[in-house]
Amino acid sequence: MIVTPILLLTFGYVALRVGAAYASVKPHFNWHTTKYVYAFGDSYTFVQGTKGHANFSFIGDALQPSFSPHDLLSDEIIPRNTSSDGSNWIEFLTGCFEGLPSECSPHQLWNFAFAGADIDAKILPRHHDFTLSLVDEVTQWVSYASHVIPHPPEETITFWWIGINDTGDTVGNSTITDFEAFWNKEMTSFFMAVEFAVTRGLGGTHFFINVPPEHRSPNFLSSSNAARASKLKANIELYNSILNQYVLAFQDRHKNINVLSFDAYKWFGEILDNADRFGFKNTTGFCECDDDTFFWFNSGHPTEHVHRLLAGAIEEELLKASR
Repeated sequence: MIVTPILLLTFGYVALRVGAAYASVKPHFNWHTTKYVYAFGDSYTFVQGTKGHANFSFIGDALQPSFSPHDLLSDEIIPRNTSSDGSNWIEFLTGCFEGLPSECSPHQLWNFAFAGADIDAKILPRHHDFTLSLVDEVTQWVSYASHVIPHPPEETITFWWIGINDTGDTVGNSTITDFEAFWNKEMTSFFMAVEFAVTRGLGGTHFFINVPPEHRSPNFLSSSNAARASKLKANIELYNSILNQYVLAFQDRHKNINVLSFDAYKWFGEILDNADRFGFKNTTGFCECDDDTFFWFNSGHPTEHVHRLLAGAIEEELLKASR
């Protein structure tokens, strides 16, 4: 049976909060000794697996979300098959670039991100009939992976990076008249999914990343797209502000979980504003090629070089948080 987050509405969420009162001690966190790395998100995070949907996922899709323990444990990461021209940030961060995740050391990468994911398909339509939303990703992990892959608190970190498609997909959506209410609706669904994962044992450390300045991508830089770029900028900034509120609330509810975050909006902006210092010669166009002087690989995704730098910046934060 597939278990869904909606069950939390009846008793799970209340049980979680009561249980937290009896387990308020945060687990020890040290990046060097963190063995299990989980990831949920979209194309910026997904890695290709031999049992995934081609160019979209590590394993499964919305048409076939189920898999056996053998399928999961025999699934291999295909190298340099991401949304960039090579590896992505979470591969650089973990050093898990190819092969069986269980054989990666010191960090195993268990990546359930799906390219094209929004938060919830009940709120925004799927990009394709096979697209898994973030809610679906968590349901997939709970139903088919949570009992297969270990997740001891002191050796586990979970990364959450979602919202890039949500903020972009709503540009020009005239049916949304109150974006603050809309993003709160999305965040409620997002954090219900996070809580669902927590109730199934995914504790330890949770790391949240906000939405980068996609309005500065080539897709929005032409003069004819100025109005859309302005709207997207407003979408992202409001989304990020509300996300921060929910992360703080999650942290307040879970004294037994380490909660970390990273400001991708600020970091991307600083790199774009100081491109020369980081070896970039072109930040307005894109090149679907292997050229580290370009910031953008295509109209909406950064190059491998950006991912490499991003991994370094995130690792700095992880090392600061280690004890």
